[in-house]
Amino acid sequence: MLIIAEIGLNHNGNLDIAKCLVKEAKDCGADIAKFQFFDVSEYFSPDFKWYEACMKARLSFEQAAEIKRFCDKTGIEFLASVFNLTGVEWAERLKMKRYKIASRTINREDIIDAACCTGKDIIVSLGMWNKKQFPKIKTKGKVDFLYCISKYPTMPKDLKFNEVDFSKYAGFSDHTIGIDAASVAIARGAKIIEKHFTLSKKMYGPDHAGSMEPSELCEIVKVARRYEKTLKT
Repeated sequence: MLIIAEIGLNHNGNLDIAKCLVKEAKDCGADIAKFQFFDVSEYFSPDFKWYEACMKARLSFEQAAEIKRFCDKTGIEFLASVFNLTGVEWAERLKMKRYKIASRTINREDIIDAACCTGKDIIVSLGMWNKKQFPKIKTKGKVDFLYCISKYPTMPKDLKFNEVDFSKYAGFSDHTIGIDAASVAIARGAKIIEKHFTLSKKMYGPDHAGSMEPSELCEIVKVARRYEKTLKT
């Protein structure tokens, strides 16, 4: 079971906060600390409510490299969603183990093709995919699709777990409040859980309020590990 602590932009552009989040993710037992190679101006106009906060949280390559080194030292895998071709270039320079394609870029064939050309494994969120069949992604690596609802936050009523086959979906990218939905997904067979992670829901920024805090991440990890043991017996 793979537990991804989606730090995203929750470091608010502060490397000390980023490193603290990485350490907390590791201490809670997460497998991956995930960030974003995201140029806000490519996707949002300046009248977007969180435009300035997102701009402040953009990582430079040097900052990303420092975080990657810290992840390596801490013993947790570094991962970043790539939102443009520059992000793919950065990922290769940093020797990122695998790729994450976010829901927002599921229709960006240029980005997906560039990631596929690396031959590495790819995790793909399908929150903005509106077809019944999964997208056809041709790569030498493994492709894992995540069930996702692109609403922030996602209400429990919007989830349709009774219609989700977790033998086809590898896992769940969770935007709900709390950890109930992630726990249900694990019980239904999800092998990957991705959820936003913050030091405090009260921090300023677009994703903090809907993120899990360390105590919640620790609980999700406990649930996941219990199910792993159950399946092995």
